[in-house]
Amino acid sequence: MATDFYERQSQARRSTKWLVVLFLLAVVSMVGLVFGATAWGTRALDQSPDPTPWRAVAPSDPWTLPLVAGVATLVLIGGASLYKINQLRGGGTAVAENVGGRRLLPNTNDPVERRLLNVVEEMALAAGVPVPPVFLLADEDGINAFAAGYAAGDAVVAVTRGTAEQLTREQLQGVVAHEFSHILNGDMRLNIRLLGILHGILVLGLVGRFLLRMVGSSRPRSSKNNNPLPLLLVGLALIVVGLLGTLIGNLIKAAVSRQREYLADASAVQFTRNPSGIAGALKRIGGAIAGSRLQHPNAAQMSHMYFGQGVWEGFSGVLATHPPLSKRILALEPTWDGKFLAATPAAQMEISGAAGLVGNAQPDSLVPAASVTRAAAHVAHPSDIHSRYAQQLRNDLPDPLLTAVHEPYGSRAVIFALLLDRNTEIRETQLQQLRTMTTPDIVALTVKLSPLCDALDARLRLPLIDLALPALRAMVKSQYMEFSQAFQAMVRADGRLSLFEWMLYRVLLRNLRPQFEKVAAPRIAYYGIQRLAAPCNVLLSALAHAGCTAEGAARSLAAAARQLPEINCHLLPADQCGLAQLEASLNELVRLAAKHRGRLIDACSAAICADQGVQVQEVELLRGIADMLDCPMPPLLAGQPLTPAS
Repeated sequence: MATDFYERQSQARRSTKWLVVLFLLAVVSMVGLVFGATAWGTRALDQSPDPTPWRAVAPSDPWTLPLVAGVATLVLIGGASLYKINQLRGGGTAVAENVGGRRLLPNTNDPVERRLLNVVEEMALAAGVPVPPVFLLADEDGINAFAAGYAAGDAVVAVTRGTAEQLTREQLQGVVAHEFSHILNGDMRLNIRLLGILHGILVLGLVGRFLLRMVGSSRPRSSKNNNPLPLLLVGLALIVVGLLGTLIGNLIKAAVSRQREYLADASAVQFTRNPSGIAGALKRIGGAIAGSRLQHPNAAQMSHMYFGQGVWEGFSGVLATHPPLSKRILALEPTWDGKFLAATPAAQMEISGAAGLVGNAQPDSLVPAASVTRAAAHVAHPSDIHSRYAQQLRNDLPDPLLTAVHEPYGSRAVIFALLLDRNTEIRETQLQQLRTMTTPDIVALTVKLSPLCDALDARLRLPLIDLALPALRAMVKSQYMEFSQAFQAMVRADGRLSLFEWMLYRVLLRNLRPQFEKVAAPRIAYYGIQRLAAPCNVLLSALAHAGCTAEGAARSLAAAARQLPEINCHLLPADQCGLAQLEASLNELVRLAAKHRGRLIDACSAAICADQGVQVQEVELLRGIADMLDCPMPPLLAGQPLTPAS
């Protein structure tokens, strides 16, 4: 049975704590070594045949220099780690650019790039996460990829040119599904923290080499007081300690990464229901001249993040961050004959088309309650049915809207068009606001696209926002501020906002703001649900009142209460669970430990299923709330399994 999402999140947090413990142990060991080496060196110089030059510059207390060296080492490691962590605050974008990644334009006409973007979009829609920006490592012929970021909202997917050009579509789907599993499993935050923390350990060797070069390039001097021996000894000591730091850092990366690669492979198979896709990609790595190797100078520091082994990691395999190719392939295809696949430009043979489209995915106006019951079990467990559904979903979107969401201006116009009210007077007020706050071409495009958005099925509105996010993230800061102000003015213009519209508004801002503003990640503060009775009541009461009579609301709240017996759930009056109260409650509930959020989501699904008539809009509302709780939920479809696949 696949590991539960909530347990994987808890494991990721525990792994982060162990990472900090291992880092501290490594720092203590290295500081101790520098202290000991300096103490030994000063003692040796004191006992040398001619200690006069040394004593002329040596401090009177023999422990002064070792203490200074130890403190300097501690400051150097801590400062280098803090510098790297601050450098990586840009999230996945900063990581991808660090290894030469180039961001692909959402409206690219290059067939190889377009195919890659289509696959990433389909996987994101199937998984219920925002569509991430895609970076291409254009100078890398090796077959490799990685996902990076602190959360799904700022994640990026980076792919080498070799991957984009040499893999078939199903193999590319397997690689991308593997990377999405890292996004869903909580691996990205751990990986990026590992990158920042270990930088401090590795920097000592760089300082040692710098000191040796400085000694080697300095001109010889006649004065005995300019003896380069102390500097030489310090440089050698730092190189030795730096090598030890590199060894420790690689051991930590190997310990953290190897098992997660097996889990990501298994999750990718569950996602695509096609073991031959990801297994074929691994076979092509084995048959390619460049394999999965990366050439960029910064590639080694990110070795734990790649789909395949990106750098040479020794002969023994002890330091390898990835299991051997043969073991990964055999885990996917137990009958594999041991033969790798020759590298060919497979992408050129199938640029057009999106094979595997299912039939009509249009839902009925009501969704069977059985498809929504126990919705928490589906969080971060997309399967092949979701992948096929996402392909059809993109196919169902009108071409003008699909084209517009890939354009910087068009994506803004689509969002504004989604906000336009059906009431003519209110709509005109909104357009008046828009005319004063943005450019005429965006206003004109908004008006042009509004009939298509008005006719849009409720199931397509949240995916349309997800598709628009990469183009919206490409805005500059001034464009974002203009967009945000116009957005909020349109929301306020009608004097009212439905719960569904509010959800779309919050999901968009939640996934867009971290790109342009400093937004602190919520910290876990509650390890049980008992202290969250008040915000739970606000959330469940808001859902119970949505589209229900007073009697129906009471029935919905009672159904939700049965999922949370340890708190006193009661129905609040509608004016006590409005949008302001709901937002404050969700900001508090997202601080609940991951393993308890599933029960909260099940309580929400029980509330909307109580009348046995679940509207598509209610299902999308539930998915939006799950997104705001950091629990990415794939589309809830009729016929999907009620528990995650094995």
